Amino acid sequence: MSKVNFKLTLNFNEVKDLINATGDEVTCIVVSEPGVGKSSLLAAIATDNGDKWRKPSDNYESDKYDYIYVDCPVKDMMDIAASIPNHASKTLEYYVSSLFKLGNGKPKVIMLDEFMKAPKLLQIIFTRLMLERTVGDEPLPEGSKVFGTSNNSSDGVGDAMLGHVGNRVCLVPMSKPTHDAWNVWATTNAIARPIRAWAAMNPKAFKSYLDPDQTDNEYIFKPSSAVKQFVSPRSLAKCSPVILNRDKFSENAMMGALAGIAGESFAKSIAAFIAVEGKLLKFEDVVKNPKTTAVPDNVSALVMMLFEAVDKLDKHDDLNSYMEFVNRIKSSEIQSIFFTMIMRTKPKLGRYNQEIGKWATDNHMIM
Repeated sequence: MSKVNFKLTLNFNEVKDLINATGDEVTCIVVSEPGVGKSSLLAAIATDNGDKWRKPSDNYESDKYDYIYVDCPVKDMMDIAASIPNHASKTLEYYVSSLFKLGNGKPKVIMLDEFMKAPKLLQIIFTRLMLERTVGDEPLPEGSKVFGTSNNSSDGVGDAMLGHVGNRVCLVPMSKPTHDAWNVWATTNAIARPIRAWAAMNPKAFKSYLDPDQTDNEYIFKPSSAVKQFVSPRSLAKCSPVILNRDKFSENAMMGALAGIAGESFAKSIAAFIAVEGKLLKFEDVVKNPKTTAVPDNVSALVMMLFEAVDKLDKHDDLNSYMEFVNRIKSSEIQSIFFTMIMRTKPKLGRYNQEIGKWATDNHMIM
């Protein structure tokens, strides 16, 4: 079995667009380190198609496609297809699993998740699915798309592929999102403000172990480390309900949960952000008095205030007022966090706002 390592990488949207455009003819196997969003590709492709499939349990069907999630490592032969005796004819007939919904004639979008962790025999069966768009002997409807995901072989989590398959598929390395890109997603998905502020202030947590000079990075996944809790886009998202519901359990329980999800270094680091959240100046007060409201000296508090504003702003008048406060912040880098989030999460509001346009012109060198 061959092992593959990559240097050239595509970001999440580039991978999604590639699959959407070529997935009916080219099978992409998307590889990356753990927790960076590979398994979210099926939902993102559905969204691009105007559908709302979000997770396997939804069993979502649209007028355009059936979206099918296959968790490869936990499947066996009988989950895919089987030869069943026909006693009348004394022959074997091939029955395909209802998982693939071949009876309705609609094209499919099939994600073979963790393909390179599947047993060898299933990899052979999946290979025909990827190359010929056929499950056993049953062809997929015209226009069906198939792609797979797995980890880098260098991650050390058991991913390998049959040697002859590599030349028949498109191996696509996917990069981790930057802290800015992840915060756009996190803002859209209502992730807890302390996490978003922490991410904005800790871009090194979004580095890869494959990047140079990351030996001392205490946050990230490292194949050589015995520690299994680390910061990833996935683990940060899983920390959100712990923080949002922290009034229901002790502080010690909260810290233990955060460490248990994203590592002790993360838990210790974000504690300061959580501690100041309850002391923030309210968004409404800033909008009423943008010229006199004190700008906090505490950077974590200031960044969380900016994220609260991004969440709540929906009128040009309020944005104009809030920009008076933002313009009083001495650090243009901190100001840029607000600008970036407004433009990426609420583009219609930001694009036609005069104050935002003026800030962009004055700070074009930063952006």
